[in-house]
Amino acid sequence: MNPFRHILVFCGMLTSIGTFAQTKLVVAGPVDAFTTDDVGNLYVLRGDELELYNAAGGSWLRNSLKTFGRISQIDAFYSLKPLIFSKEQGQLAMLDNTLAVQGSVLNLPRNGFPQVVLACASVQNGFWFFDQQELGVYRVDAQLRKLADTGRLDQLLGITPAPTGMQEFDSRLYLNDPATGILVFDLFGTYMRTIPIKAVDHFEVRAGVIHYVQDGAAWMYDMRSFAIDPIPLPGPLRAQLLDLRMERGRAYVLTPDGIVIHDVAGRP
Repeated sequence: MNPFRHILVFCGMLTSIGTFAQTKLVVAGPVDAFTTDDVGNLYVLRGDELELYNAAGGSWLRNSLKTFGRISQIDAFYSLKPLIFSKEQGQLAMLDNTLAVQGSVLNLPRNGFPQVVLACASVQNGFWFFDQQELGVYRVDAQLRKLADTGRLDQLLGITPAPTGMQEFDSRLYLNDPATGILVFDLFGTYMRTIPIKAVDHFEVRAGVIHYVQDGAAWMYDMRSFAIDPIPLPGPLRAQLLDLRMERGRAYVLTPDGIVIHDVAGRP
């Protein structure tokens, strides 16, 4: 081997060692679903048990929610006060910082919302619902009184939406319809625009960017420049990626083996 090539190989080995030193498996699988909050706390769902880990991956709390019904969504809009939603049971609850139900479990069909298939938290203790029958989005207060209504999206936009996820961030609601893109609304339910990234499996909005998983790869969309860049991950993580969240320069990556935290230098 010539000396120059020897130096390149050696440098590549050092880079690989440095990269994997920043990566660790923090939650062993299997994991049914997970999310994070904006300070890096990690919420992990296994069956009817919810677990809480801190930003370093340390186990903190766990609680069984057997009587709630199968959890279809977890939203950590409020740090240490996650929302859980059961689509099958039509039930919604806010948890406290011990992962216990705070207040009463809300039964949506009994309160006039029989076809809600997606839910997430909103400011001022409100909620957003996507109604499959009405093909629209509602914003409601803590007593489930309507505050905003997009109207029928098929009539407004000329599409029949089939969204798979939604999130509020910075007074905007982001609704992921894989066939169309990510629809953006203000707090009054007024349609603003469609972000043209399609076939998105999972997404997360953070200050000015959308992190998302598409066809087994992790990407970052800059909402100011419209640039799309890959999120740099080691090869083994890219090969096993199922879902991803980004918090404060750390990638929380779901793999078949569990959840891995990887430091991503220079990323928000």
